[in-house]
Amino acid sequence: MRRAVTVASLAVVLGGCGSQAAATKPAQPRLPRALAQSWAQQADAVAASLAADDGCTAQARVAALQQDVIAAVNAHRVPRRLLEPLSSGVNALAAQIACTPPAPFDRGKGHKKHKHAKDD
Repeated sequence: MRRAVTVASLAVVLGGCGSQAAATKPAQPRLPRALAQSWAQQADAVAASLAADDGCTAQARVAALQQDVIAAVNAHRVPRRLLEPLSSGVNALAAQIACTPPAPFDRGKGHKKHKHAKDD
């Protein structure tokens, strides 16, 4: 449940980025529209993986999103006022996702282990 809230919060931050500011409000810092749309799609993909109970795919997708955010920050494409909420939102999401690989296939009781004789 907490992951869903974090994904939703991240989507709200990204959803507000790149949109037109209302004429009555002062200009808000915005991300380039293409960047905001790309990150929103990536956040949606993370959410879809979590909904499918696929933590390993979600973890890989959020790691890619983190790398994209870091690259954009380093390239000065993110306004200063958005740095903290964006970075902390992505990092918080990544910290909540765990990859739990499926249990190994159980061959059952009929499977015998074979010992190999050593050559002298």
